[in-house]
This record gives sequence, structure tokens and C-alpha cells, in this order.
Amino acid sequence: MIEHMFESMGRNETCGIALVSGVRQAPRRVPLREAFEAVPAGWPSAAQDYYSGEIDLNEHLISDPAATYIVRVAGDSMVGAGISDGDELIVDRSKEPQYGDVVIAMLDGDLTVKRLQRTEAGVVLCAANPRYPDIIVEELSELRIWGVVTRCLHHVR
Repeated sequence: MIEHMFESMGRNETCGIALVSGVRQAPRRVPLREAFEAVPAGWPSAAQDYYSGEIDLNEHLISDPAATYIVRVAGDSMVGAGISDGDELIVDRSKEPQYGDVVIAMLDGDLTVKRLQRTEAGVVLCAANPRYPDIIVEELSELRIWGVVTRCLHHVR
């Protein structure tokens, strides 16, 4: 049984993720300048000095502040999905989990971040690293989807 639920917040560092913080209802606005044009990831182009204005990362990254939390990843089981050890994930509990989503799941009391899939074997929590086996959710197991990961804040330095 998959249950999408709201849990009281706490820390669970032994199972691979840790709560960093909830998103405040009235976040402090930190204006940042937004580049007018995208920066090429391939060949460099002439420098662009055009900015379109300021953006608010809270508005840009979070659609429902009351239902959103940030958790820190511990481990490398999701590296193939672009999620690395130490990254912070923005998790929205208001979103209905769909197969294919990266989710924060609680399986038999243990939290993990995995991709939610459905196969012939049933519901599976899939790692994105071949070093880790997928977790087939047994019929008598208790699976609760704690939230859907909407963004990954990846550290590059």
C-alpha cells in the first residue's frame, strides 16, 4: 500500500536524508539578478551584460511554501539522477506522487530518496546508481510517500 502522507518533522540521519528546514510562510526576500539570456553550456559566446531584473528564489523554486521542506542527501544511490551526497532537495508534500517521480519514501519506518516505479513485480523504489539494488516493496511492507522531490540544489564548489 502506498500512502502519501504528512509527517511531523524530525531528523533521520541514519537512513540517508536529513531535514534541513521547512520553508517559512513569509520568507525573507533576497533579490538576485537574473540573466536575460541563457549561458551556453557548449561553446562560449560573447559576454552578455543584459539582465532582465531580479528574481526571488522562493517564488522561483517553491510553489507551495506551507507544504515544502528541504532535506539534505547522505549517500550516492541517486547520483545517476543528478542527486549527489550533500545536495539539498526541495520536497513538496502537496504534490500527488506519480510513477517516475523522485520521492522521499518511508519504507517500514526508514526514510530514503528513490525514484518511484511500478513494474510487473509491483511497486519498486529505484536507485539511480548501479551499485545499489532496487527495492521491491513487499506486500506486507508499509510504504509512505513523504513528498515529491521538485528541485535539487547541487553543490558545485
